[in-house]
Amino acid sequence: MADTQFPNIVRVDAHAKVMGAPIYAADMRSEGQLHAVFAVATVAKGKISEIDVSAARALARVKMVVTHEDVQGLKPAGFLLGGGYAFQSLNPLASEVIAHRGQPIAMVVAETLEVALHARTLIRVVYEKEPFAASISSSGTNTIAQAESPLPQQLFADTVAGDAVTALASAVEVVDASFYSPPQHQNPIELVATVATWEDDKLIIHEGTQNAGAIKFGVAQSLGIPPENVTVISPHAGGGFGQKNSMQMQTTLVAWAARQLGASVKMVVPRAQLFTNASFRPESRHRVRLGADKDGRITSALYDVDAQSSRHDLFPLDYTSAAARLYRIPNFKGFQRIVQTDVQTPGYMRAPYEHFASFALDTAVDEMAARFERDPVEYRLSLDTDKDPVSGLPLSSRFLNECLTRGAQRFGWSSRNPKPGSMKAENGDLIGMGVGCGCYKAATAAAVATLKMSRDGDVTVSVGVHEMGQGIRTALANAVARKLGIDTAKVDAVIGDTRGAPQHLTAGSWGTATAVPAAEQAAEKLLVELGPNPQSAIAKQGLDSYEVRIERRAPGQPAQLAEALHSGRPAPWGPIYGEFISYSYIAHFVEVRVEPTTRRIRVARVVSVADCGRVISPRTAESQVKGGVVWGIGAALREATEVDPRYGGFLNTDIAEYIVPVNADIGRTEVEFIDRPDPLINSTGIKGLGEVVMTGVAAAIANAVWHATGRRLRTLPIRVEDVLA
Repeated sequence: MADTQFPNIVRVDAHAKVMGAPIYAADMRSEGQLHAVFAVATVAKGKISEIDVSAARALARVKMVVTHEDVQGLKPAGFLLGGGYAFQSLNPLASEVIAHRGQPIAMVVAETLEVALHARTLIRVVYEKEPFAASISSSGTNTIAQAESPLPQQLFADTVAGDAVTALASAVEVVDASFYSPPQHQNPIELVATVATWEDDKLIIHEGTQNAGAIKFGVAQSLGIPPENVTVISPHAGGGFGQKNSMQMQTTLVAWAARQLGASVKMVVPRAQLFTNASFRPESRHRVRLGADKDGRITSALYDVDAQSSRHDLFPLDYTSAAARLYRIPNFKGFQRIVQTDVQTPGYMRAPYEHFASFALDTAVDEMAARFERDPVEYRLSLDTDKDPVSGLPLSSRFLNECLTRGAQRFGWSSRNPKPGSMKAENGDLIGMGVGCGCYKAATAAAVATLKMSRDGDVTVSVGVHEMGQGIRTALANAVARKLGIDTAKVDAVIGDTRGAPQHLTAGSWGTATAVPAAEQAAEKLLVELGPNPQSAIAKQGLDSYEVRIERRAPGQPAQLAEALHSGRPAPWGPIYGEFISYSYIAHFVEVRVEPTTRRIRVARVVSVADCGRVISPRTAESQVKGGVVWGIGAALREATEVDPRYGGFLNTDIAEYIVPVNADIGRTEVEFIDRPDPLINSTGIKGLGEVVMTGVAAAIANAVWHATGRRLRTLPIRVEDVLA
């Protein structure tokens, strides 16, 4: 493995984005295109007893109004985590039953969006209401111990190592802390949108997605047509963050309407409807108990979690596995319970479990360090390990201590006075300095890659991955150009497009670690078959182009699991790779300023150092870390979806009231990478980055707030009233 750094090239799609090029799904327009909208339920649970759409149908320029009485013959696509393709098993307009507030009850298709929106207001509905549970604290919930659930236990068993209960009973010092996270929603700038067009019996779907393969096979299954008759095109997604990781509620219905009407149909789902009809981070409660011996060594951890799901699906929990692996804790026991409420099925929102697991565990570790009057950085350094604390397997690489050491030096940690409330700025603000760490599994997935070089030396590479803003096109161009010895401008990546290679779900930080090694392997095959100057070889053979294809699996991945790639289902593998285990790591150092009277909290600066293996695209990797820090600031100080206990659903369903950080909230952020290739996970040494960057940020902020104020705060987001109390 070559241990040389990759060049820091300019982002290859920067010009198109800055110039507003039509690169997103909703940009697709055609003559005669129709517009679709949903009418949604205004009750939290029950059923429709009467629905009158006659006035809407009578409106001029309305082409179609359909309800559960009209849509027949559509088959369920199934829940992604239950072997299906969609974000939940519930099909819109499948019956008169209402499972949650905001569920679609009718679809209007009209010549213009304005007419469709007006027609929607003319629909009259009578409901039979039923009692509902809006949150995990409501009466009427259904609680299931995950270890006793029908979920596959080889994937979702509670994490256990050693005998944590006995070890905790003999501990000299115990930290017992409870934590709470409200539901939170992804708010990518690009809304969920579908444009469906039929050409004879062939369906073409343009949709911004993280999973074109699932849409292809899910829509085919729902409509009862061959998958080869469906093309899904998603050259760019304007943010996904887990929200777009599977087939959405509208996709099949828009395609069905386009076939019925013989015209292209577009639906752009408004943001308010996404709060009730797309996945979200579930509400959760956590309890962490840490035990330490007389020397401060953590000997045991008990980690209990209650987290929300829907009535119709079991969204599995995996908080404990990352928490058990962040530090060397020989005795660990996790216990996770699924609490079913009357909402749509929750899902994966960036660092879905690991964000809050790192917050809960690392703030408890910080408190333990304070109990023993140990420096928080020095204490974490003492908890390092070279073996997986759960399985005992060797770690492929772990440079968390290097992240801590380098970050502390760059941050100026040595200037920190350890006494809470002791540091003040010239203007009187209380200064707090905190550190937080995080880890995330270094998963990879099965992949197919094709690479074609033309007679003039242009290269097209197609592989199963999606561009959601993370810069995968730039990483692919950088890697392929480096292998072939050509300029990056000669490389074009065809991704998120089912006309190319089979499209795999891009999530879980496995996108780059899957796609780049596959593309590099295809480039190597081209060089083997054509020699060191492939362009010259193509010309000598009188060819217009030459194409190669490779198919690869993750290390140790069984062939039958890798085959899922070819049916639009997830085919990831790791972090356990048989003989070793692999994780990415990060350390964040945060300085907060707390105004002494109002107690307003501002994050003045952040230093983040990441261990993600070899860095393929330095510029976009740095952007990933900075974006993750912004997400962490939002989660720690701003973001909460407010539940409506009276009527169900959510209250602040727009980005005017769902508060996310803005430029004025973000101080200086400095980023470094260890940039040492992992020797085992793949030939390039890449580990994932997109998810791990958010882990540990909230803990670092909370620990900094404690240092500034002396208050340990365990509910996110931290608000002014929490610090004033």
